[in-house]
Amino acid sequence: MAGKPKGSRKDRRHSERQNIKIPVDYSAVDAFFSEFTTNINEGGMFIETENPPTLDSMVQLQVRLPDLERPIKLGGRVAWISDGKAGSPPGMGIEFQDMSPDLRQTINDLVRRLRHRD
Repeated sequence: MAGKPKGSRKDRRHSERQNIKIPVDYSAVDAFFSEFTTNINEGGMFIETENPPTLDSMVQLQVRLPDLERPIKLGGRVAWISDGKAGSPPGMGIEFQDMSPDLRQTINDLVRRLRHRD
């Protein structure tokens, strides 16, 4: 597994991530997985997994966000990979790709609600 890129992920983020644990299904290279996202922001999410796809892989996501009747579907790119060392869980950082304005607004609203809840 590839290690984390040098520098702090927080330094590269445009938005603060909010901790939450919600189910997410994703597919990459003809395989389908069910995992959890442990944090999400307007630009991406972290998915805990022992076997992430390779860096820069494209993935299709189906996320069951709180307060939504149906899962949302969107695409993403594996932007970084955590090997689970140094106290962080194993998994991958996903950068959302080609989101519609409505979908972006839905995620923005969720993140705002989570910030106010904390």
